Order: sequence, then C-alpha cells, then structure tokens
Amino acid sequence: MPPLFDLFRKNRLFFFGYGLMLLIVGILQFTYTQEQLMQWVNIRNTPAADLLFPYITYLGDGAFFVFVCLIVLVYNRRIGLMTLASFALSSLASLFLKTIAFPNSPRPLLYFEHSTYQYHIIKGLEIHSYNSFPSGHTTTAFALFSLFAFLDERKSRSLFFLLLAFLTGYSRVYLFQHFVEDTYAGSLIGTISSIIVYTALHSWALKKRQTDEN
Repeated sequence: MPPLFDLFRKNRLFFFGYGLMLLIVGILQFTYTQEQLMQWVNIRNTPAADLLFPYITYLGDGAFFVFVCLIVLVYNRRIGLMTLASFALSSLASLFLKTIAFPNSPRPLLYFEHSTYQYHIIKGLEIHSYNSFPSGHTTTAFALFSLFAFLDERKSRSLFFLLLAFLTGYSRVYLFQHFVEDTYAGSLIGTISSIIVYTALHSWALKKRQTDEN
C-alpha cells in the first residue's frame, strides 16, 4: 500500500476532524473579512481566557518544540529525529514566507492602529507589528501535534492532538498577534510538513523499532 494512502487510512479520524476545521474556517473567511473575524474573536474575551491563552500559545513556541524533540530523542532516537525534521521543514517554510515572500505583512496591532473600534488587548503583553503571514506558532503547533497523532498507535487520541493545535492557533488571534488567515495558512504548512516527514521517514523509524523488539 502506498505510504501516503496508508497514512490517510490509519489517521482518518484526524484528517476528518482537520478537514472539517479547514472547511468551516475556510467558509468563514470566504463569507467575512479578516477584520470582521478578528472582531468576532476579540469581543469574546473573558478574564479566564486572558489568563489562559498567553500560556496555551507557548505550545507553538519553537523552544517548546525543541524541548519536546530532546525528550523524544532520549526515548527513541529515530522518532526524535523525525520530530526534529518536521520542526526544521515547517520552520524553514514559515520563515521563508515571513521574511522573503511577505516581509511587510502587518499584524493586527499595526493594521488597526487607526481603527475607531476599541479592540481588547491584554495589558503587559508584547505584541508584534510585522511578519504576520503565516503564523509561526500555529505552524509549529500543527507540525508537532499532527506528527504525534500520526505516530500514536491509539488513534482515539488524534482529536485531542488536533484540539491542542487548534487552541494554539486560536490563541494567536485572541492575543491580537495574527489574523485568521495567518493561522489558517500556518496550520496547512505545519500539517503538510509532518505528512512529508512521516511519509519519508516512517519506514526507517519503524524498522528500528521492530529491530529493538526482536
């Protein structure tokens, strides 16, 4: 069976959930402007969310990804190298788009600096002004958690990994760091990166696992 087809077959729960998410968010972006979507998210702020999302967003931080990679390397070197490869590929793709393709894309803070709408911004939070597209944190989160979903033999946990990635992307919009389109693109970059890495290296990693078991 072709590796890519086998990946989709084994992880159909994850891809069904992710596909549904892409469809819904895609329709919303087609129906509403990025400004309207930002206002929809921004107005739904709560004190609890203000406390929670600044921590959730760290799930997409590069340092967190590297930390997880190092832990995985201790337990399984080849799986750890797969994780590092996914991080490297997704990060390079995101960095290229941010700095080369869309170097001056404004973030919400700069884009709405003259807006009459009173946006909710968490006090003390550092908010950037440029390199909005795509969302690097969302890219990292989807690269990490989609790969974990692919590797986890208990496929019932796939939706949990997808939820973690989705919340990370949502946090970037909630924290006024990115537009919805930034996180949408970031999710695609991260997930596709993990699909490429998993398809290319899974047989190599699985061979090592089988050798250890024998």
